[in-house]
Amino acid sequence: MADMGNFWEDLRKQARQLENEIDLKLVSFSKLGTNYSAHNEFGSESAPLINKTSSEHMFETMAMEIEQLVSKLQEINDRMADYTQNISMSSPSAALLHTLQRHRDILQDYTHEFQKTKANITAIREREDLMGSVQRDISAYKNSSGLNRRSELYLKEHDHIRNSERMIDEQISVAMMTKDNMGSQKKMLSSISQRMNTVASILCTNQYL
Repeated sequence: MADMGNFWEDLRKQARQLENEIDLKLVSFSKLGTNYSAHNEFGSESAPLINKTSSEHMFETMAMEIEQLVSKLQEINDRMADYTQNISMSSPSAALLHTLQRHRDILQDYTHEFQKTKANITAIREREDLMGSVQRDISAYKNSSGLNRRSELYLKEHDHIRNSERMIDEQISVAMMTKDNMGSQKKMLSSISQRMNTVASILCTNQYL
């Protein structure tokens, strides 16, 4: 009977130790959830988180550790329940049943608190991922719009240069045509002048005759 009593006390000792560890882990886990909330509400510059990658790694690590501790505590509670059913007396004492129920309540509270905090952090992470995706799409659209705007300006400038070159070519063509016309007119006037000089010379010769 003494051995059975020692076995029960050993189970209770293990349960209390696990409960203390889970309690400390849940406090840190809750603070992590608060940091996520601050990061989501005020932005990365005001949030106490160092960066997204480290906070996500911390979340995954702490969640896994708490799940393992809760699983161990559940196992201890099951062994305590088996003990109360297998003791060699007609029925377990009210004190044993009360102690077992108290440990079960503690396990239930810790499990509920862990699941609630984990769900809140997961929801915040998913919301941040969605907002980040939307912001990336907006930035990509703005960059694309800016690029299109610059391309449009370049095309307009290119068209302006081409139009200017076309106008210069037309002016040069007009100048060349004017030069050619003036050359032709000069030759024509020179020819007329020569003929008039010839006629005048003939008239003068006839007059002296």
